[in-house]
Amino acid sequence: MSLALGPRPTSRRARSHPDPSGRRLPGRPADLSCTLARVVDASQESSAEGPGSADALLRAVAAGDRDAFTHLYDLLARSVFGACLGVLRDPDHAAEVAQEVWVEVWRTAPRFDATRGSARTWSLTLAHRRAVDRVRAVQAQRDRDQKVVDASAHRPFDEVAAEVERRLERTDVRDCLGSLTETQRRSVVLAYYGGRTYREVAEELGAALPTVKSRIRDGLLRLRDCLGVSA
Repeated sequence: MSLALGPRPTSRRARSHPDPSGRRLPGRPADLSCTLARVVDASQESSAEGPGSADALLRAVAAGDRDAFTHLYDLLARSVFGACLGVLRDPDHAAEVAQEVWVEVWRTAPRFDATRGSARTWSLTLAHRRAVDRVRAVQAQRDRDQKVVDASAHRPFDEVAAEVERRLERTDVRDCLGSLTETQRRSVVLAYYGGRTYREVAEELGAALPTVKSRIRDGLLRLRDCLGVSA
């Protein structure tokens, strides 16, 4: 992943350089001797008010100076990566978050206020916040995954037992329906399983309404005895 620093005026073309994770970030020369020299210069000029201080570099970054961004990266990269690693405890995650931090440093540098703290503190605060956000995002995903797992798990024993009981009852009812006469069974099934009224049952069977009522009553009495239901 490369840093999208956006179009800002610069007198020198940006070149890529590695971050603490081994990735390459824009703005740092590939020549190793030049890189080492810049690191030494940065460490020697890191006084609070010197031209190579983090505060001065960050103010230059806010004005769109890519070279200043290069020096600032040299000065604070290890600290930013360490802050991320301290929260995340995973080098890969820490490297990804550190790169996000440097993108944010470039984009939000104009918001830096030296009266509220040093550039180092400001950068490390960004790193800590980003790392905490990553932890929360990962935990939220784990929680969502766990809900899916819980929803797909086997039902509790009591619920399963109740379902088995209901199915056994349906089996008993079917067996007892088989013990009725054909006219009783059809009348009961149409009235209680088909949802029809007594008159509709009579019309469908082509029988008189009193006869249908009698068949249904007799059928229900036989079902009650078969199922062992007390009156």
